[in-house]
Amino acid sequence: MNVLGLITARGGSKGIPGKNVAPCGGRPLIAWTCDAATGARCITRSIVSTDDPEIARVAEAYGVEAPFLRPAELASDSARSIDVARHAVDALRDAGWGTDVVVLLQPTSPLRCARHVDEAFARLGEGDDAVVSVVPVPHRYAPWSVMQLEGGRVHDYMTGELGFARDRRQGQPHLFARNGPAIVVTRASVIAAGSFYGERCVPYEMTAEDSIDIDERFDLELADWLLSRRSGG
Repeated sequence: MNVLGLITARGGSKGIPGKNVAPCGGRPLIAWTCDAATGARCITRSIVSTDDPEIARVAEAYGVEAPFLRPAELASDSARSIDVARHAVDALRDAGWGTDVVVLLQPTSPLRCARHVDEAFARLGEGDDAVVSVVPVPHRYAPWSVMQLEGGRVHDYMTGELGFARDRRQGQPHLFARNGPAIVVTRASVIAAGSFYGERCVPYEMTAEDSIDIDERFDLELADWLLSRRSGG
């Protein structure tokens, strides 16, 4: 089985300029994901899909291939991740390398490591289409705890009979959110059909700390501190 570790990292970040190669834990941000890809036992080949030569250079320095530069139409704000993944699989196929399973790794999840990747991959059963990494939703963010603002006043976002006590945690459903997602394990046939998750997708649960997704400057500073703490810095 050919398992492709695919790191998708376009240039031109607006929130944090140069985000994917910004310093984090004493290294470029993308380096942590390169380590996760190259260290995972389940991955046969690791590549980066990027439109930015600098990102490609950094990824290669950390052991990940950059066999092509992504076309401009797949590097815009409106480009879909599924199209980026399909392009990578097709480009490798045209070069003579077939993909059975894609392990999608976003470079903005520096606390995710090779162990997480291997554990997520192990969750993919024979009848499953995909595995997605998730994080538990804190009680205060559950839909029945959320309020909305209308006319200068707040009221419950959810109304109607819920079937459990809204103000008690006991008996309430356990909810999960995609943590970026940090990891998506998908069969290439599912991606070819235009989906990451298919019809039979199973979860891989991660902790809130390991699920940090770099979106704003604060996220980068928090991840930097956590990585420094882990390394004893």
